[in-house]
Amino acid sequence: MGRAPHGPSLSVNYARQPEGRERSGSVTDFVGRRRELKELREDIARTGLDTLSGRKAKAPRARVLLVAGRPGSGRTALAEAFVREVAGDYPDGLLRVRLTAPGGEPVATERAVRTLLEGLGQPTPPGAGEDDLSAALRDALVGRRVILLVDDAADPHQVDALLPDTPECLVVVTAEGPLTGIPDVRPCTLGGLDTHSAVAMLSRLIGDTRVAVDPRAAESLAEECGGQPAALALAGGWLAAHPKAAVADVAKQLHDMPPGITGPLGRTFRLVYESLPQPAQRTLRLLPLAPAGILDSHTASALAGCSVAAAQSTLEDFAGLGLVRTARDGLFLLPGCLAPMLQALLEAKERPAEVQLARARMLERTVRLLTSCRAMTEDAEGDEESGDRLRERLDGMPRALRFPDRRAAATWLDTRLPALTASAAVAVADGGLDTLARRLVAALVRALAGHRGTAAAAPELYGLHRLVLDVAERRDLHREQAAALLNLADLDAETGRTQEALERYRAALVAGKAAKDPYATGRAMESVGGAYMELADWPRASDWFGRALSQALARGERADEARLYGRLGNVHTYAGRYGEALRSWRAAAAGYRRLADVPGQAKALSEMARVQEYAGRPEESLHTCREAIELARRAGDLRLQAALQVRLADTLDRLGDPAAARLHRSAADRLLGDDPAACEIRSGSD
Repeated sequence: MGRAPHGPSLSVNYARQPEGRERSGSVTDFVGRRRELKELREDIARTGLDTLSGRKAKAPRARVLLVAGRPGSGRTALAEAFVREVAGDYPDGLLRVRLTAPGGEPVATERAVRTLLEGLGQPTPPGAGEDDLSAALRDALVGRRVILLVDDAADPHQVDALLPDTPECLVVVTAEGPLTGIPDVRPCTLGGLDTHSAVAMLSRLIGDTRVAVDPRAAESLAEECGGQPAALALAGGWLAAHPKAAVADVAKQLHDMPPGITGPLGRTFRLVYESLPQPAQRTLRLLPLAPAGILDSHTASALAGCSVAAAQSTLEDFAGLGLVRTARDGLFLLPGCLAPMLQALLEAKERPAEVQLARARMLERTVRLLTSCRAMTEDAEGDEESGDRLRERLDGMPRALRFPDRRAAATWLDTRLPALTASAAVAVADGGLDTLARRLVAALVRALAGHRGTAAAAPELYGLHRLVLDVAERRDLHREQAAALLNLADLDAETGRTQEALERYRAALVAGKAAKDPYATGRAMESVGGAYMELADWPRASDWFGRALSQALARGERADEARLYGRLGNVHTYAGRYGEALRSWRAAAAGYRRLADVPGQAKALSEMARVQEYAGRPEESLHTCREAIELARRAGDLRLQAALQVRLADTLDRLGDPAAARLHRSAADRLLGDDPAACEIRSGSD
């Protein structure tokens, strides 16, 4: 593949999962399907799409090819093989996205589009709607020649949101049936492999020798499997695990299965399942509880109630048998074609109380891992206090739940994020917002913010807070509703959607009052004031800050009082009401003094000095500025000291004392040294 003119080649997987939900093995094990590959190649040359039903006509869109087949038919393996063949014609790379999670749940279209945008290095504002994200994706693909591999589409609407508006791109879709509503798409429909290809697949799984010893038995086994790749993978996996078993015996066992077991896949699955020891059978039955069908040793350990080492060994055995798929970073995937059979076994053989207990163990393990993951960010601070906090958090935690360093913790968070977000959804759906669900969501929010920062983690955080909000609204949980609305509004405000933030802050105020929660109501009133301030509506901003201040005064919340006096001072300053601004800043400084908050007092006096300067009272500003400098010195805030020295110099210049002004600017330079961020301070007053 040549170097892409628009950047490096791309290979994006939804949820960082390996591609291929029904793969019968590695893509290097692909056999047969030469006719289908030829048809797909020829189909590229056919006329591209112009419009979709109900859409306004526009320029031709990307060519769409569809590989259709039932789960287990090898449709993803064929799509992968085809993509490898034509990759050289699309030098800008390959994008992969899955529209159905391994557990069978549909992936939200918004999440799928966001994943592709992230892979393209494009920003994905939290809370952006599906239409906006789809438009951003199409814009990002203009001028590129890429292949978009869309795996396991459930309906045409999912695919529609991803289609590029450029004929230079190619879209390859896998689905169970036709995509009605997308014109000019001729499905390449898969049946079973021919006998020769099926036997070749068995040979790769169990070795040529056993096939050569009894080729007729291998052909018989291929027929019993219906040429279905998933069934062949299970039969081959079982034979590989039982090297002394005869191929003919396996074919006979499948043939003699009771008539109630339908289909080749059902028969081969039953053969493999019944050969497992009882503990392994139970572990396998519990795997459908894994969120999004994503597995690792900790998940399996918690579900089965066994050690992490034993769970890892069991998962590796399952992978060898074709019961799970091996992924990267220690992950395994539950094949979608097996999920219904495993779910049926779970419901038939496990008591509801045991299922509930297994799920609770899994979610509790997730909380503990997230706590350990978050704790590693404290170690990165490098001071003795943070090290003590880390040791305190990890004290008593089993070694298996600890991470060696921050990088390992961040990698775990990144690779498990789809399962973690699915775990949050499971916990909330399972228990509303009970203690475990609250702890899990809170732990995930803290881990994301700690490792990525609030801004970078905003899209994921937005989804978590919206999840909590949906449940809180349905169950009339007013306190949780207020908290979720405040968190969502903060994210809206940080991304410039001030009007949306204002509406949510007002809704949070209503919920806070319904919950009789003074913290939520005070926080909401202050935030409403902040939103109006951002909109430059000074009267409303001061009114709402005043309401929040009245509540803080009534409750004796001194820290809130000082802060809110400062916010009022800012509003009055912007509005040009300097007298009211000075009164507010004077009250803020007095509040910080009572709290023994020297940095806060210094900053309040600094703002007072600025307002006095604006009000044409330079002598008073000079006096206040000197007082603030002394407090900043006591607080050890060099940048504030330097800024005040520059302000003092500007004031002295206006008072006609340039010599003294130069002295203070020199003092500012000495304080800042070679700090590259100090240029804005040196450039003059603010």
